[in-house]
Amino acid sequence: QVQLVESGGGLVQAGGSLRLSCAASGRTFSNYRMGWFRQAPGKDREFVAAISGNGGNTYYADSVKGRFTISRDNAKNTVYLEMNSLKPEDTAVYYCAAAAANEYKYWGQGTQVTVSS
Repeated sequence: QVQLVESGGGLVQAGGSLRLSCAASGRTFSNYRMGWFRQAPGKDREFVAAISGNGGNTYYADSVKGRFTISRDNAKNTVYLEMNSLKPEDTAVYYCAAAAANEYKYWGQGTQVTVSS
C-alpha cells in the first residue's frame, strides 16, 4: 500500500509559476513510476507528466511540454511538478499517482490549481 499526499496548489495569475509536491509513504518509493494527472470541471481526468522509478525517464503531455517539469527525490519519497508560464486552461485539480506493473494503482486526494487571466 502507498499513501500519497499532494500539496502546493493555489491561485496564481497567468504567466506565473507553482510547484506541486507529492509525498509518499509505504513501500519502496523508487519501485514506482510516478505520474501527475489533472481534472478540470466538466472534463475527464488527463495525463500531465510521468517519471520512471530512478528518475531517468520523463514523459509529458503535449499541452505542458516546455512549461512543466516533473522530478523526484527518492531519498525524500517525494515527486514534484514545477509549473511555469501557467495558463488559465491549466486550472484543474492535480493528482499524483503511483504505478506498478503499468497500472496507476495509488492516487492522492488532489490539490487545486487555479490560474486567473
